[in-house]
Amino acid sequence: MGRVSEDVRTGRGEAAELPEYAERVLAVAERIPPGRVMTYGDVAEWLGEGGPRQVGRVMALYGGAVPWWRVVRSDGALLPGHELRALAHYREEGTPLREAGRSAQGHVPRLTMALARWDGTAEDGGPAGVTPHT
Repeated sequence: MGRVSEDVRTGRGEAAELPEYAERVLAVAERIPPGRVMTYGDVAEWLGEGGPRQVGRVMALYGGAVPWWRVVRSDGALLPGHELRALAHYREEGTPLREAGRSAQGHVPRLTMALARWDGTAEDGGPAGVTPHT
């Protein structure tokens, strides 16, 4: 049986065989170090397949069982509807944030992408079990 999927919106898990692409996206998400992030486009580029929307769809459908808060929008805005949950994770992990200005709706911080972004490289060569596109 494949990975157990969990809907990030509901937190409910269901045993299901995931599509191979979804497995690969989730494998990358699992390998992003605490305190770092990759954009949806970064993940797609790393895999050499799909694009930001496909990665976002995978994360929306199956990402609840992985550190979903580490796969983000390129502008550093927090995931709408999940801002407080994500913010708690970012603060716990020491992810670089920039505080929102007073004019920002809800005064929710954004990620400091220049400092938080992970390029998929590490001493172990990047996400384990995932071959980068070359």
